[in-house]
Amino acid sequence: MRVVETALPGLVVIEPVVHRDPRGFFTETYRESVLAELGVDERWVQDNHSRSSRGVARGLHFQTDGQAKLVRCARGAILDVAVDIRRGSPTYGRYELIPLDDELLRMAYLPAGFAHGFCVLSDVADVVYRCSRYYDPTRDSAIRLDDPALGIPWPDMDLVLSDRDRTAPLLEEVADSLPFVFAGGA
Repeated sequence: MRVVETALPGLVVIEPVVHRDPRGFFTETYRESVLAELGVDERWVQDNHSRSSRGVARGLHFQTDGQAKLVRCARGAILDVAVDIRRGSPTYGRYELIPLDDELLRMAYLPAGFAHGFCVLSDVADVVYRCSRYYDPTRDSAIRLDDPALGIPWPDMDLVLSDRDRTAPLLEEVADSLPFVFAGGA
């Protein structure tokens, strides 16, 4: 595995070695020791799997107790989005667009303090992600994915949103209550 550089401190894109032959491919999607060497040193407690169709957009979600995620697209293709919501971060409010698909098999590591979302680009996409904290609906939060202050260039298609995502607050509306503080470095 190798790290692909990003513009946001702490956000890591991981590109695994994929062994291909006429039968298909084989790759490791998780090896604790290698990920730790690459700067991803979390205790994972929960795996999630979502399936969505073309144009479905989910996010921008985060948990206020500081949940990190390791995200990959096991089937299809998505545009993954990470937004830095750590107060005091030099990249606060900035986003990174990360294409994830079932060909390159890249993964995105989002440490606590990032909001996460994605849009499905293929007919169907399966997104699998590990979480460092258990899902807790009392700590679940979101930022509107079309927040003009963020300016995220979502794909030019009719996006399918949940009511929750459509009515999520803007970043400026939750900024003072965000528990995440940039600690420098990662």
